[in-house]
Amino acid sequence: MKILFLTDNFPPEVNAPATRTYEHCHEWVKAGNEVIVADNLVTGYRKAIPEGAKFYEGDLHDFGFLDHLFQQEQIDAVIHFAAYSLVGESVTNPLKYYDNNLCGTKILLDAMVKNNVDKIVFSSTAATYGEPKNIPILESDRTCPTNPYGETKLAMEKMFKWTANAHGMRFVSLRYFNACGADASGTIGEAHNPESHLIPLILQVPNGKRETICIYGTDYDTPDGTCIRDYIHVTDLAQAHILAVQYLMNDGESDIFNLGNGVGYSVREVIETARKVTGHPIPATETPRRAGDPARLVASSEKAKSVLGWSPVHDSLEEIIQSAWNWHKNHPNGYDET
Repeated sequence: MKILFLTDNFPPEVNAPATRTYEHCHEWVKAGNEVIVADNLVTGYRKAIPEGAKFYEGDLHDFGFLDHLFQQEQIDAVIHFAAYSLVGESVTNPLKYYDNNLCGTKILLDAMVKNNVDKIVFSSTAATYGEPKNIPILESDRTCPTNPYGETKLAMEKMFKWTANAHGMRFVSLRYFNACGADASGTIGEAHNPESHLIPLILQVPNGKRETICIYGTDYDTPDGTCIRDYIHVTDLAQAHILAVQYLMNDGESDIFNLGNGVGYSVREVIETARKVTGHPIPATETPRRAGDPARLVASSEKAKSVLGWSPVHDSLEEIIQSAWNWHKNHPNGYDET
């Protein structure tokens, strides 16, 4: 099977478009599949591309590049990670997100339709739900994003739906909750510049990269006043992508699935667990809320378990943070060797 991993940030942002394409590629290569990576390397790292994967450097907005790639490679399925994913930035610069996430995806679909590539797995997000009315969140629950990032992801899902109806394409949308952790080998992990995700930011304190961790908002309607999120290990996410492609290859119908552990942890709880893992006091500073952050996001993933056969195994927050710490303490500069 020949799989195209499409991203504009290799490894990509961990929180939504798909935590660490490296991890996903690595799993596919290990399974004996042909893996093609397309990336513009604006914020990614060529050295992060796993051995055994074929690489094309190019941009999602370049129809000629995508058309050439599809003509050169007989792609069985696309895994689409290419999107911007910073909630706060999307609020202050929404047009950047509409241009990259929506316009880029439209060009990708144009190229897929022209070249008869009819299967795609999409890295979506829990941000499509906005402030949920029910916890845990079901795929059938209301979608009302509270930020342009979530709004563009929801619009991308609808673009897949209508394109699938018109052109016989089939898609799976995987709505990630908070992706995190690192590969057990300790050689694959997050490396964002600037960093924006909670667990790596917390671990910068014991790594000597910052003096304190900021808590954005302590007045939410939660037990300790801080946001609650559902944290899911990247290795479990990689397995979900493999299962999603297999589902489509076995003639599964287009569908949407949540991916989370079904347990919510507050920001304060995550910080406290990191203190336990690292043995560092990790000072915290309370600051005002960030725009667009819902109070609680916790998944029901029963649908993915029953339909895809997905079974996450790394469901301990302490294990997740320990795996991340193993990466960060040994790679304080990420993939930058200087």
